[in-house]
Amino acid sequence: VDALLTGNWPVLANASAHLVLPAITLGLFSTAVLLRMTRSSMLEMLGQDYVRTAKAKGLSERLVIGRHVFKNALPPILTIIGILFGSLLSGAVLTETIFNWPGIGRYATTSVTTLDYPAVMGVALVAAVIYPLVNTLVDIGYSVIDPRVRAN
Repeated sequence: VDALLTGNWPVLANASAHLVLPAITLGLFSTAVLLRMTRSSMLEMLGQDYVRTAKAKGLSERLVIGRHVFKNALPPILTIIGILFGSLLSGAVLTETIFNWPGIGRYATTSVTTLDYPAVMGVALVAAVIYPLVNTLVDIGYSVIDPRVRAN
């Protein structure tokens, strides 16, 4: 962030190059799960009666998928995104330790091995605050996506 703010492009390029492998390590599993869930949710919605009705009315395939199918397939996908956020936090512990990248995961590992109890409790507190916050954001996302949830 400092390199970006000060315009120090060589440092920013170096940091970005060292961020590629940890980012791939953290994101690969999450991406695979998310894509599989998106596919299954979309296939489930494609078999619904309202999709056949929209096609029978003469709507283009792109419009049917964009307006009807994807909009109704989003709630389960949003749930998976919330769940995967927790796996990203737990995966950060292993990834930061393996790649020797400073972060909350490595800090937690070091705190546990050195028996630094206040630091361990702090990391647990951060995780305990982040999980309900993400769940709240997922619930807000539900109300934005689905008006029926907003009415209840």
